[in-house]
Amino acid sequence: MAKVLLRRPVVAWALYDWANSAFATTVMAGFFPLFFKQYWNDAVPATVSTFRLGLASGVTSLVIALMAPVIGAIADKGGARIKLLALFTLLGAAMTAALVLVEQGDWTSAALLYGAASIGFWGGNQFYDSLLTDVAAEPEYDLVSSYGYALGYLGGGLLFAVNAVMVSNPALFGIEGAALAVKLSFASVAVWWVVFTVPALLFVREKVTAPLPPRAAVRAGLAELRRTFGHVRESRPLLLFLLAYWFYIDGVNTIIKMAVDYGLALGFRQASLIQALLLVQFVGFPAALAFGWLGARIGARAGILIALAVYAGVTLYAYRLDTEREFFALAIVIGCVQGGVQSLSRSFYGRLVPAGKAGEFFGFYNMMGKAAAILGPLLAGGVALVTGDSRLAMLSIALLFGVGGALLLRVPYRASGHSAGSTR
Repeated sequence: MAKVLLRRPVVAWALYDWANSAFATTVMAGFFPLFFKQYWNDAVPATVSTFRLGLASGVTSLVIALMAPVIGAIADKGGARIKLLALFTLLGAAMTAALVLVEQGDWTSAALLYGAASIGFWGGNQFYDSLLTDVAAEPEYDLVSSYGYALGYLGGGLLFAVNAVMVSNPALFGIEGAALAVKLSFASVAVWWVVFTVPALLFVREKVTAPLPPRAAVRAGLAELRRTFGHVRESRPLLLFLLAYWFYIDGVNTIIKMAVDYGLALGFRQASLIQALLLVQFVGFPAALAFGWLGARIGARAGILIALAVYAGVTLYAYRLDTEREFFALAIVIGCVQGGVQSLSRSFYGRLVPAGKAGEFFGFYNMMGKAAAILGPLLAGGVALVTGDSRLAMLSIALLFGVGGALLLRVPYRASGHSAGSTR
């Protein structure tokens, strides 16, 4: 099975995770929440900036949720998933680079650009996810999916480590001040993202028969989308999995987006929070590979449930943590399961997707993930604003893991192949 990971299309596909994870680490989880609170929301109460960050994330997620299945269906009919991967990558990279121009205190411009960059990130991810079924056979899904996440943790972690040194020691790089170093870090993400996307554009090929011209693809894609809505409603495995995913991945994404904000609210040092994020990345590299191996042996669903149990424990422990050492411990635990729950969810769902409809069905997959991400950030931000207690905001996320796990247990499961029941 290890030879699978050396095939050129598989390596090129996985390198896209290496490419766009720079945005997930340096921008989404790392410096944007810090800079948003301390630079673009200077002199604003912590609970207000938390609410603004949650609002920006929630509105962006709504846009992505509404867009994902439509563009997925059209892309399938037109054979345009690779082209749309390139388009959304350029959007995300350009908007990330534009953050360099936002002045201190201008939180509105920062939020709008971050939202547009996030649309590029999640839009690109939709087509990247869907191409899993083009570069791997079904028995290889768990391993290849985990390989992508593992490279993402490594690549995103490496650039984030360089950026962290830039911000903590700007003089070492001839940079005038930490604020400029953060902005240049955003620019470096844009360049990294574009450069490492090139192999996927060159070597990954879609399995598509008789692609339609653009106008016909739009008409056929929208018609197919209507049929797919009916298929999803009628397919119990698909519907139950998407509902489960809607809840639990929201908890995962909310923790990613709000962890640094939570640490700041507890009074932890910025340098310590950055170090904790780096720990997540480098622990996540071997852990994601390990979950791929685990999923191939005990089944993707069992692996996901193990990760969700750990996440629920994390939120409960986060409610009472008081020291930076405890925050580091939580970072290590999250690193052990974060890539696992993401990669096994992708491979589990890939087995439910009918042949020739990967873009469309992964549009639904991303729609559920992003629709869920409307709830989580707004839930955490709203609880913080109403109660004035950031600890309660973090504790509220545990509910999402519990409901998601309970629904996942109801998905019909076929042990021989470790997948849910067939929808074909």
